[in-house]
Amino acid sequence: QVQLQESGPGLVKPSQITSLTCTVSGGSITTSDYAWSWIRQPPGKGLEWMGAITYDGSTYYSPSLKSRTSISRDTSKNQFSLQLSSVTPEDTAVYYCARIRSTTSNRYLEVWGQGTLVTVSS
Repeated sequence: QVQLQESGPGLVKPSQITSLTCTVSGGSITTSDYAWSWIRQPPGKGLEWMGAITYDGSTYYSPSLKSRTSISRDTSKNQFSLQLSSVTPEDTAVYYCARIRSTTSNRYLEVWGQGTLVTVSS
């Protein structure tokens, strides 16, 4: 069974770059027809999909975050990462990584990590 685990610094300063890593176990990030995504939830707010990287390395981003977001992967470590630049306190959120299952008609965020809180503060 696939498990995902987020890791990275819990506290970052404004204007800096936040880098988070999702380690995947029990399955390969290169398995066909899956994608690997980042979602965040600011305190008291809803979930926001940030972007994803597919099994073959293609990337997709939320338009609102595209200019500041980069998702990459390390297949040798079975990991994928998120970089968010120019962070502000508004970027404070619980960050989740999740696997997307793609079918002919739908895409599902079917497996989630536990989430990691990132606080942006000086």
